[in-house]
This record gives sequence, structure tokens and C-alpha cells, in this order.
Amino acid sequence: MPYILSSGIQCADYSCNQSDVQKLVYELFPLKDHEKKRLMPIFEHADIKERQFAAPLEWFKENHGLEERNHLYHTKALDYSLQAIRACLSNQPGDEFSTEDIDHLIFVSSTGISTPTLDAYIMNELGFREETKRTPLFGLGCAGGTSGVAKAYEWLLGHPDQNVLVICAELCSLTFQAEDARVSNFVGTALFGDGASAVLVAGNESSLLKKKKHPLPKIINSSSRTKAHSTDVMGWRVVDTGFEVIFNKSIPRLVKEFWSVHAEEIVRSNGWLIKDLPFIVAHPGGRKVLEAYEEVFNLKEDALEIPRKVLSSHGNMSSPTVHFVLHEVLKTQHEKGTKSIMTSLGPGFSSEIVSLEWE
Repeated sequence: MPYILSSGIQCADYSCNQSDVQKLVYELFPLKDHEKKRLMPIFEHADIKERQFAAPLEWFKENHGLEERNHLYHTKALDYSLQAIRACLSNQPGDEFSTEDIDHLIFVSSTGISTPTLDAYIMNELGFREETKRTPLFGLGCAGGTSGVAKAYEWLLGHPDQNVLVICAELCSLTFQAEDARVSNFVGTALFGDGASAVLVAGNESSLLKKKKHPLPKIINSSSRTKAHSTDVMGWRVVDTGFEVIFNKSIPRLVKEFWSVHAEEIVRSNGWLIKDLPFIVAHPGGRKVLEAYEEVFNLKEDALEIPRKVLSSHGNMSSPTVHFVLHEVLKTQHEKGTKSIMTSLGPGFSSEIVSLEWE
């Protein structure tokens, strides 16, 4: 079975307190004062202290078209990806990995458009081998971080002596539309942040496993579920000025009714019990999503301590967010036999789960 060897993360350039973003949105949002005051508690109840953006807050006071937004996406997403990759490959002092070790790049992003996709630019910038395979994944949204790791796992089952680098880069803040008065846009401004991540996954016959000094998460299996006729739950609407966010208020309910069935099925098929998992590598889509996770399985409060910490410090960055959680988990050396699941929800409406066991 493939192993997760290393991870790297990169925050965006501009760190902003939640209260400062709230003041800006109150100033800009196209609603009457009494309507904005009714919605403002969304910011206060989001359990977010600060987030990082690819542009300063002043940038959002001006109108920007799709071309300008996408140029910023291309420039900044590439930069953050490069930094996350460098951090991932040098995450083990004395045992650094090389771009020469990488056989396959999986690049995940849903907040901008580029052809060729950014993984081609990444190959040029960092000197990957010409024969390195590329798989760009677009449109997975928040599910992309877990899905990317799942795709790496599935590919490595057939190529056990090789290594895959999964890269996620999202600039969710660029989707803010100053003229969009929908509640979805308001919720997005209370949650979204920007960032990038990289995760190195090695097949069980990879030479890189010789550098393994302590138990690492082995990927046991992966599973996906897509709920029928649920494409209106979350996603983007493409307009002349860029992307407009789609958020349906049914998301916490779907966590309870759809994700819970999926997660219970996977955990049971592994011969595990949810209550026996010391922590869950969960994408913190928002406070209500984390509360729904807890409610469904009566989780111990500390089982989601790291997802809460990531949400508080970075907001919801879409696909990289679950890798930020994984990055924190990997900072601790866990005992052999430790079990967990990595899980994310995304457009579709879809659920992605990867089972992990430290070995």
C-alpha cells in the first residue's frame, strides 16, 4: 500500500483579521444596512480569527474583470505552489527529496483557468524530468485535497515503485463579487481564504521508503460518493466578472444524511469503530460542517482539534485545507497502528474518504 511521506503548505501574502474583513464587507456589500446587520453574525460565528489573501483588502474595493482576476490567479497560484512543493520536498532535514524522485504530478485547482495547466509551469520552474506524468484536476472544489491523494493512491497500486506529488492551489478570495447580493456570496466572504499545499505519496516498493525513520500513514483504501441530482449544492457560476460562489444551506444536513452513511460504511468495512479514531483529518469547510461531523458520530471534542485550529487560522481555502490539517497531523510522531480517515466534501455533491493507518 502507498505511504504519505511528506507535506508542505504555503499561505497567501496578506494576512487579515476576520474583523477587518467584516468591516470591509459591511462597507461594500450591496444590501441595505438593516439587511447587512442581520447577516453580520455569520462572520462572528464562523470561528475564524484570520485568513490569508492573495491581494490586499484595498484590492477588493475596486471592480475587476475575469481577465484581471485570472491573471492574478495564474501568478499567485503558481508562486504558492512552488513554495509548497519546496517545503514538501525539504520537510525532512537531512533526508530531502528531489524533483528527480517524482514520477507523476497531480495538480488540483478550481479557482482559476490556465491552459496549459499550472503543473506544466511548475515542471519548468523546478526542473522536473520531461517524462514526469501530469494529471490536472479541475472542479473538485473542497473535495479536491482528499480526491488528489486518492488518485495518487490508485495510480501507485499499479506503479508501486514510483512516487506521486499532489499539489493543491486555490485563490478563493478572488471570487468575491462586490455586486452580488446573494447570501452565498456573503457566506463565502466570511469563510474563504487562499493557499497552496503539496503532499508526497510513495508506492510500497519506492526507494524513498528507505528514508522512513518512524511510522508514517499508509493509505489503506479510498472511496468516493456523489449524490444524485445535487449539482446545485455548491460550486461556481461563471460570469463576465469571474466566478460567483454557490452555497446551499443544505450542506450541514447533507453531512448528517449523506456523508455519515459513507463514512460509517468505510470505517465499518475496515473493521474499525469511529470512536476508536483518535483524530480525523477532516476538511474544515466551516463551523457548522465540523459540528455536523461531531453530532453524527458523537466524536470526542479533541478528534477535530486540528481542523478547528486550521479553520481559525486560515479559513476555508477549498482543496488545500485538508492538507493543512494533514500537515499539522504529520508534525507529531504517531504510534504504529494509529488509524484515521482523511475526508472532504465538494461539488457534485460529493464525499471523498481516504483510510489511513500508521505503519
